[in-house]
Amino acid sequence: MAGRPLPRERTALSIWFWEIDRVLLALIVVLIAIGLVAVAAASPVAAIDRSTTAVAVNPLHYFYRQIMWVAGGLIVMVFVSMLPRQQARRLAMFMAAFFSVLLVAVPVIGTQVNGAHRWIGSGALRFQPSEFLKPAYVVTLAWMLSLRAKDKTLPVIPLSGLMTAIVAALLMKQPDFGQTVIFVGMWAVLLMLSGISMRAIGSLIGAGLGGLVLVYMFYANGRDRINQFIGLGTDATGGPTQVDLAHTTITNGGLMGVGPGGGQAKFHLPEAHTDYIFSVVGEEFGLLACIAISLVYLAIVVRVLLRLLDEDDPFIVLAAAGLVAQMAMQAIINMGVNTQLFPSKGMTLPFISYGGSSMIALSIGVGLLLAFTRRNPYMARVPYGARTPHIPQWSGR
Repeated sequence: MAGRPLPRERTALSIWFWEIDRVLLALIVVLIAIGLVAVAAASPVAAIDRSTTAVAVNPLHYFYRQIMWVAGGLIVMVFVSMLPRQQARRLAMFMAAFFSVLLVAVPVIGTQVNGAHRWIGSGALRFQPSEFLKPAYVVTLAWMLSLRAKDKTLPVIPLSGLMTAIVAALLMKQPDFGQTVIFVGMWAVLLMLSGISMRAIGSLIGAGLGGLVLVYMFYANGRDRINQFIGLGTDATGGPTQVDLAHTTITNGGLMGVGPGGGQAKFHLPEAHTDYIFSVVGEEFGLLACIAISLVYLAIVVRVLLRLLDEDDPFIVLAAAGLVAQMAMQAIINMGVNTQLFPSKGMTLPFISYGGSSMIALSIGVGLLLAFTRRNPYMARVPYGARTPHIPQWSGR
């Protein structure tokens, strides 16, 4: 009589693919694919800007480099997403401490680009510490605020506010108002999700408006851009502002676009492959393509929130919601600038704009998000969130 076949052993990769949120992963891959097409369209503009009379840059130079960053980012994303939840949290908190130290060091050892000290290193090894700090900081804040569920007396809210204020001060010293808005916005979102009172929310809104007034009064570059946005100032060159150029480019293609490689207005854009790549997409592929990209971001947010509906761990809820909120805020700011809804501000479009620091940092963030939302599909829910496993017998066939 033949015995029953032994259960098949499953590899770590197969278990990961079985437990991962494959819909969320597919949406991220769609964004990356769109980004490669967009960078290919914008690469000739950046190549012309950086070409000299002695050296000509390959028109697809930035596209080829973006492929390299995408390959590295996908490897990092898969690696981080395979970590157990506790290890993923520890990794994020270690990164938060490490890149906070580097953020302090930026004014001292940082590299100046376009009048700002935001980078460390040079050439291909240059990176922006604040980009890597963002996802790690979200997870660290989520862990701190989740402690309130166990002990309401812990002063985690004022402590988190103090930490955020220090980070904001360091960022404004560079200066980098856009990243400051993201960090403060992430803190505010996590506070609201942690269950603060409506009175506290009102105080946050008032503090935010007060911060904008202070920026207008004491941050000259920000004041100039706000003045340009509301029509009280002009560009330093006397020509159209960056936001005006972006609006002209994004509307030049109409609904369907002028076709791949057919855009002409994009050649007047500054940083067409990074900050204003959304306008390049609008010109060459049309406003319908821009709407489609917006819907992909919306789908990512909705997917994560749906995934959290039956999650009972406060830390996981705060961390996952905070990570997806960070991506959404960054996308909203970038698209808002390109469509003249916000003043000009250097901010990449997640997974679409060119950039090594941005791509790797976003991949780490999505890797953490996938790690926190991993779930065994055979774990059934019982009251109060306890799990009772129901694991099928593997036939070996």
